[in-house]
Amino acid sequence: MKSEIQIKDKADSCTIEIEGTIGVPEEWQFEEPDARVATYEKFRDAVRRISEIEAPEVVVEIRSTGGDVNDALLIHDALRSLGARITTRCYGYTASAATIIAQAASAGCREISANALYLIHRAMCSTEGNAAELEERLELLRQTDARIAGVYAARSGRPVEEFERLMAENHGNGRWLSPAEAVIAGLADRVIEAAESPAPGLAKNLSRGWNRLLEGLGLRAEEELPEDRNVLHFASDEAKLRRRSISAAEAARERVAPTRTAPCEDPSYGEAMRTANERAYAEDAKCFHN
Repeated sequence: MKSEIQIKDKADSCTIEIEGTIGVPEEWQFEEPDARVATYEKFRDAVRRISEIEAPEVVVEIRSTGGDVNDALLIHDALRSLGARITTRCYGYTASAATIIAQAASAGCREISANALYLIHRAMCSTEGNAAELEERLELLRQTDARIAGVYAARSGRPVEEFERLMAENHGNGRWLSPAEAVIAGLADRVIEAAESPAPGLAKNLSRGWNRLLEGLGLRAEEELPEDRNVLHFASDEAKLRRRSISAAEAARERVAPTRTAPCEDPSYGEAMRTANERAYAEDAKCFHN
């Protein structure tokens, strides 16, 4: 999954959107040097921009199933270094390294969507080598697990052992938690509901799409609707929209009407099937009538 960090920094607020893979996955770090450096430079630049944010309010929207633990810790520490009030919002499948970033929120500001799922688990890696090298990797994994559990415990005020047990479930693969379970476990502060109405940008897109549909049918909107109103739910213009809908439906029906064919001079099926003798008799009969 592609890694993407979008930072929309304004004077009074800043929104950071984190999607896809967190940081630079381990398997990417062993490709050709040019690709590796370009990927890492892009990530490092995003972390630098985060650490330079001066807005008093920062909202971090997270849509990620995880990635590199070290890079997630870098983002976490960059956010914690800010003097702003930080809110983290988790959507969809929020798992693994993404949950570390979610812990960077200010007190009481770790939010999770009512439609999300949350997963913490033990650290994992791929490796090869002799016994000594494998033992070294095992020790690093144990230290990483302890560090991650420590982050969860520090934010929840609960014992580290609670999170170590949760991470160790299902042979270290953890367990997917519902939003309510994530709050009970101390991994989130509150569950947020999805917006009941479309955002202004979505309403604008719907209005634009409706007008394109009318133009495609040879019709034209009588007037431009305000940008902050949804054309599908514009109460004062309900009658006008109904007329447009009827006109559009009539135009569509005309386009799909049965094909009209002009009379043709080809012989009918019965005539085409007459034998040669029958055609000769018919010609002789015409001569007699004449």
